[in-house]
Amino acid sequence: QVQLVESGGGSVQSGGSLRLSCVVSGITSSSVCMGWFRQGPGNAREGVAAIDSDGSPSYADSVKGRFTISQDESEKILYLQMNNLKPEDTAMYYCAAVSRDRVFLDDILLGMSAIQALLDWGQGTQVTVSS
Repeated sequence: QVQLVESGGGSVQSGGSLRLSCVVSGITSSSVCMGWFRQGPGNAREGVAAIDSDGSPSYADSVKGRFTISQDESEKILYLQMNNLKPEDTAMYYCAAVSRDRVFLDDILLGMSAIQALLDWGQGTQVTVSS
């Protein structure tokens, strides 16, 4: 059974930084893609950043240059470093994972966003950015 456990959320002022972590367990596939999604008040869940099974990242335009996705494969931890945070980044942030063979788009973030019903999800961690 796949388990994804996020941590690292909190409240910061605009311009501040946070690093989210997602500890992964129970994944049996040898080729896995992972990503971060968020859902703000009144908004649909949207993809933020994803990392392909070969390590290549993909970012939403709204976070390019501010967020960095990375992973520690040996410890099975996914990270999201968030810098220069803005009030519009306020949301619940979710970690997600899926076997690579289920993603049919070259852009991994778009690919994972298109099959959200097939992803394994964490419980989320809240990020609140005040102006």
